[in-house]
Amino acid sequence: MRNFKNWLVMVMLFSTAVIFAQTKLTGKVVDETNQPLPGASIILKGATSGVSTDFDGNFIFETSVSNGTILVSFVGYEAKSFTFSKSVNFGTIALKPSAESLEEIVITATSFAIERKTPVAVSTIKADVIENKLGSQEFPEILKSTPGVYATKSGGGFGDGRLNLRGFNSENVAVMINGVPVNDMENGRVYWSNWAGLADVTSAMQVQRGLGASKVAVPSIGGTINILSKTTDAEKGGSIITGVGNDGYQKYGATVSTGLLDNGFAVTVSASKTKGDGYVDGTQFEGYNYFINVSKQLNANHKLSFTSFGAPQRHGQRQNRSTIETYRNAESGNKFSPDWGIKNGQIVSTEDNFYHKSQSSLNHYWTISDKSDLSTSLYASWGTGGGGGIAGDYGLFNVRLGGSDQPIDLDNIVDINRANGALGSVSWLRASRNDHTWFGMLSTFKTELNENLDFIAGLDLRTYTGKHFTEVTDLLGGAYVSDNSDINNPNRTLKVGDKYSYNNDGNVGWQGLFTQLEYSKDNLSAFISVAASNTSYQRVDYFLYLDSDPLKETDTYNFTGYSVKGGANYNLTEQHNVFANIGYFEKAPGFQAVFPNNDNVRINDKAENQKIFSAELGYGFRGEKFAANLNLYRTQWNDRTFTRTLYNNGQTYFANLLGVNALHQGVELDFTYRPSEKLTLTGMLSLGNWEWDNNVENVQVYDEDQNPIGNPYNLYIEGLKVSDAAQTTAALGLDYELMPKTHFTVDYNYFADLYADYNPDSRTTPGTPQPWKVPAYGTFDASVRYGFKIGDLDTTLTARMNNVFDTEYVADALDGINNNAQTALVWYGFGRTFNISAKIKF
Repeated sequence: MRNFKNWLVMVMLFSTAVIFAQTKLTGKVVDETNQPLPGASIILKGATSGVSTDFDGNFIFETSVSNGTILVSFVGYEAKSFTFSKSVNFGTIALKPSAESLEEIVITATSFAIERKTPVAVSTIKADVIENKLGSQEFPEILKSTPGVYATKSGGGFGDGRLNLRGFNSENVAVMINGVPVNDMENGRVYWSNWAGLADVTSAMQVQRGLGASKVAVPSIGGTINILSKTTDAEKGGSIITGVGNDGYQKYGATVSTGLLDNGFAVTVSASKTKGDGYVDGTQFEGYNYFINVSKQLNANHKLSFTSFGAPQRHGQRQNRSTIETYRNAESGNKFSPDWGIKNGQIVSTEDNFYHKSQSSLNHYWTISDKSDLSTSLYASWGTGGGGGIAGDYGLFNVRLGGSDQPIDLDNIVDINRANGALGSVSWLRASRNDHTWFGMLSTFKTELNENLDFIAGLDLRTYTGKHFTEVTDLLGGAYVSDNSDINNPNRTLKVGDKYSYNNDGNVGWQGLFTQLEYSKDNLSAFISVAASNTSYQRVDYFLYLDSDPLKETDTYNFTGYSVKGGANYNLTEQHNVFANIGYFEKAPGFQAVFPNNDNVRINDKAENQKIFSAELGYGFRGEKFAANLNLYRTQWNDRTFTRTLYNNGQTYFANLLGVNALHQGVELDFTYRPSEKLTLTGMLSLGNWEWDNNVENVQVYDEDQNPIGNPYNLYIEGLKVSDAAQTTAALGLDYELMPKTHFTVDYNYFADLYADYNPDSRTTPGTPQPWKVPAYGTFDASVRYGFKIGDLDTTLTARMNNVFDTEYVADALDGINNNAQTALVWYGFGRTFNISAKIKF
């Protein structure tokens, strides 16, 4: 009898456990436009267990708990909680945008725009879109369907892509990763090869066009791109990825997360490797990507988060453009590159790039009270590497293994250098290095003054040292290279790794303050912001001046900038909103404008600030199935930094070409239409009119004694089109759910009114014609994404083809002497390419 009772108790306990294990929670998570939110987190409150939504936004959460509360969250959106007491289908759960959910990305919490609240033109690209559409494209190309954006692969090397926003190049577009600026502090450029693996760890990317919402001391001219990396994934587990593609493309990697542990720690680690032969001749590449995030919830009021990532890589480059006729006559066609050769049977890129830029940040979030908080980020970045090239007798690099479209005969140079014996190398390979160290701090304080008014103040400090030098990388069979460029060590014989030609440092400092008032009541939200900054430049030269010469190190030159901007958004109804913003700011000239002659004597210490006025109007509509945005913008860019080097009686002078102005204005439209649960249509149209605004005449150049030299300088640019970016762009996209977890996607992108690049300061003759207008073109991209199970593991296969119809088009052009197609130097865009990838989640 006792055995029977024991057996009965065991059966009852087992049955109870089975009943508890069968609590099943299901639902679908969508955003404010009813679009699915793949990767949204569903966590059982008070526990570390949880799941994430699939790429249709659906989730199934089975738990042994019979009742409790789940928390539904997604980066950049307000979290929602739901209670349950049995198995339940929560239906469709719509999350609203909110910057407050980004506390783990501390600084970004004050830089992320919120739709229907922040009065700026904004586009947000979520991780699932990046994963589905990027394939083997360059990271900036994921934005090519965004209004105002023109992105290309440039020469076609791995990571060499570029991006223009509203006609402004990367020097005038702020790029931030987790709220930390990454534009080069000397020239403002962004080198995407430094972030070639960033797509693997991106949770969302937001493009703020125009003034933007980022809390930095002086905003950028074209806009801001804010990339949010993964922080601590709520769900314990990870994923394995692998992919193959055209021209030997291979990629594989893994991500692992501990989830939130009982001790308050959470760790996420990711790593990957990418390699391939390259679509363009001689552009083989190999790159790595690593990412680690460790966070600790110290207590209810304090949280620490440490993030470190980087992407060391080396790739061949097509640095030099060619005429259209050259490509048509080349054996490789549009893949032709003049910048590679054969040495001892191996491919050698005579132009290449190798770099490793790491970025690490320690973020602290402090909830001071119910009304106040302080977020601070200490960050550091170290960069090492550069770009390769040829040196010595350039003519020897024109000797090819056959015709002019064939590889360089590097073995011929090796033979010549060896025959030269004790006289050293006649030609060799070199690298222009640009190593740097960069330290910074961003701190933002926010407090609620009353129910409707918030005050924000922040500090932005940066210090940067760039080390510039040339080094020998390959003697090509010779014994040494003779050099006399270092005044402190004349008549040197150089080996591989030795510096020559130039060796100098650029020291840049930045101190910025910003304040902002934000008002929000009912349907109205508004802000006004005032900021100021000081930029300092100093140059140190180790070759041109003796170590004992005071000229070796220049004085420090300071330039003060400031900004004033404001805007308001008004929600007319639940569906309609309007916004406007206006701002004026002055931006310091770049490092090169102060030291235009690369020495410490001929210094342009009177370089002028650039002056920018910007205004924008916007309208938004949010319906159950249809959403759209319409924006009008006008940006006046005055006193753009232009210096011109002139020669007179054997002397070199430079002139500040003040009054060089440009006007960028246009209209942008984008929309999303979801006629059914299975079909989503997207589109955009961007019409720009970007022109140089005025001629600059009778600029007199003076010597150091203020004596006029030569004839007055004239610049005739009024009405000429701003070049190097398509002024008209359009896109149409279709996403159709063929069956559960299986989607078919097609994207069409159209580009027109692209003018060949040119230097405005070279237009010195009245009546100069417009630069060559590149023919308009359009391309189709398509992908199929299929989800299934391998055992209990969610698996996704993605097959993607870019430029499906193999359209031939010119993506980048440099204007020729006759402003026509015959004399222009161009880079063709890629033809048809493909990529197949798999992702297994565990």
